[in-house]
Amino acid sequence: MSGSNIFGEMRRFARTSGAVGGIAARVAGSRMFGIKTDRAAHAEDLKVILGGLKGPLMKVAQFLSTVPDALPAEYAAELAQLQSNAPPMGWNFVRRRMASELGPDWQSKFASFDQEASAAASLGQVHRARLHDGTDVACKLQYPGMASTVEADLKQLKLAMAVYHRMDNAIQQDEIYKEMKERLREELDYEREAAQMRLYGLMLNDRPGVHVPVPMPEYSSKRLLTMTWLDGRPLMQRLAEEAPQEERNKIAEALFRAWYVPFYRYGVIHGDPHLGNYQVRPDGSVNLLDFGAIRVFPAHFVSGVIHLFEAVRDHDDDKAHAAYESWGFADLSREKMDVLNIWARFLYEPLVEDRVRRIQETDDPMYGREVAERVHAGLKRTGGVMPPREFVLMDRSAIGLGGVFLRLKAELNWSRMFHDLIGEFSESALAERQAKALAEAGVPVAR
Repeated sequence: MSGSNIFGEMRRFARTSGAVGGIAARVAGSRMFGIKTDRAAHAEDLKVILGGLKGPLMKVAQFLSTVPDALPAEYAAELAQLQSNAPPMGWNFVRRRMASELGPDWQSKFASFDQEASAAASLGQVHRARLHDGTDVACKLQYPGMASTVEADLKQLKLAMAVYHRMDNAIQQDEIYKEMKERLREELDYEREAAQMRLYGLMLNDRPGVHVPVPMPEYSSKRLLTMTWLDGRPLMQRLAEEAPQEERNKIAEALFRAWYVPFYRYGVIHGDPHLGNYQVRPDGSVNLLDFGAIRVFPAHFVSGVIHLFEAVRDHDDDKAHAAYESWGFADLSREKMDVLNIWARFLYEPLVEDRVRRIQETDDPMYGREVAERVHAGLKRTGGVMPPREFVLMDRSAIGLGGVFLRLKAELNWSRMFHDLIGEFSESALAERQAKALAEAGVPVAR
């Protein structure tokens, strides 16, 4: 690491840790001396300080906001609003960055290259370009110094989580932190993301409602990812126009299959289901974007997900206990399991009922939060729980995607779609499909 990067990281860490440390002191004052504190105000303070960061900690906040009470509700609400507000790299800077990735004659490789960024991501920005054969491409160029930025944010995250753990130990976060650390570091490697993009192209090649870009390795590097350009409109933009119910249902069905065909057939999950990661085409099909946060699960974990569904459906506590243990929940008393089952019933309810319905039938927008609060109170009463690291992305995907289905107001038979996917589930068949697809796509296997 260069000297300038070291000092930049120290300044960054001092700025953020000072903010969190001040909040920690106020929390300690509340506990020791009975001084009243305003957690909502603390959360606003934290957002103001962290809002100046380039993006990795924003991704972490989005991550944590979907794990029931991994953060206080006030903190999660404020941090979830964070947007990457890094100023775009100017053209002169982009030219130097592109030269460092593709060589000094990089511009000769393209027929055209837009000087203005067409989109900003948390770790980089996207430029539209055209190859000499007429192919339109998207070039995602990583911001400079992001490796040291991520490491600084991870240190800050560890401190913030430790502060909250002193406030409330219902969710023990050791494994959550390990999972986020590994996934964030992987997202810096665009060669890995290109392989994961190829993997999704393979897994979804027979699903006409989902489109995946194709990476261009000869125009890419570890910090530059060039892929085919996909035309589509942001999902939020289409929703603002009150799309007809039939189109909303079609979009929701495509997204359901885009997430769960890979999971139930290959043991792979896309762990970043926020609205910015997909676009809608005029025919109601969707473009799936951004393949940095991917997790590969062993076949027995997927089997455990299905067994927990069966346990919820059949009210079978013994099967539920075995399912949680197969995921890695340790020292799980019956009381703790009863609490976790509140969350399981909330997630699985739409899959149990064989009828057309909305993903959540109550109109109360706080219903999910109320369920999470009941789970949190129960876990605190029973001594807390340490979620296994494999649980983090699975839970994030289920909650994040459910939120998208809520926004879509989709009305589908979720149970039929789920059963169509699991069919005659076999751990050995999944493991075989998984190994073949990972090898063909060139995805490094690290669990």
